[in-house]
Amino acid sequence: MTILGILHPGSMGAAVGAQAKAQGADVLWCAEGRSSASKERARRYGLAATADLTELCGRCDVIISLCPPANAIEVAEAVATESYPGIYVDANAIAPASMAQIGDLLMPSAAAVVDGAVVGSPPSEAKKPRLYLSGPEEPAATVAQLFQGSAVQPIVLEGGIGKASALKLAYTSYQKASRVLATVAYALASDHGVEEELLDIARDRTTSYLTDTAYFPKTAARAWRWAPELREAARTLDDVGLPTALMDASAQVLERWASLKDQPPRIEEALNQLHIAPES
Repeated sequence: MTILGILHPGSMGAAVGAQAKAQGADVLWCAEGRSSASKERARRYGLAATADLTELCGRCDVIISLCPPANAIEVAEAVATESYPGIYVDANAIAPASMAQIGDLLMPSAAAVVDGAVVGSPPSEAKKPRLYLSGPEEPAATVAQLFQGSAVQPIVLEGGIGKASALKLAYTSYQKASRVLATVAYALASDHGVEEELLDIARDRTTSYLTDTAYFPKTAARAWRWAPELREAARTLDDVGLPTALMDASAQVLERWASLKDQPPRIEEALNQLHIAPES
């Protein structure tokens, strides 16, 4: 039986861990320093707690890091201090350059470092996200095998570390930024009393995030995670000589919603918050 460690059981991490558990893996998580919400999610999904990171690293064959992108390197550094000897998968929305940093941190001790990227919502009966993997062939295949037959669809990409991260951020740069732009456009129309006319225009198009106004508060509530992700997307664009201004600007907009962490407001509150610049 493969022993899998999840860092950490947020909404995505707990659900992904549960899918591996359903396929026969023993799934552990580190309870030290985690919130009551994390502990409740882990309990609900049947994940087994370890006392601390030392115990987790000592017992696990594979560790998957699923955390806000702003914390990805910090989490990897903590694992590196434990001289973890197994397979380490960073499945966060980070730039290939950030992924390379993590590889450098862990390569001295880890059996392998695998680049991972989750595209889609947390897995459930109705939702089947993809888990893209790149890096050393055999370790990537080992990780993929943990999820075969589950609601997480593993896809191994050819090429080394950075491929999965680049794919995730290429998708992110459109999917998340377009929702930010739709919200800003609606806010501008609302300020001038023409929001219904704007929606009427948008409905004539085949698809438009502008017609999905119910998603604006959800975007605001997720801004604390999405802003660092778009900063990583900007870094990825810059590394290949592409303009970063759109990603940076979208991240700046999201940062105005940072205080709404995981608390979807009423749409009026979300729009009002856009008028308030964060304190420097």
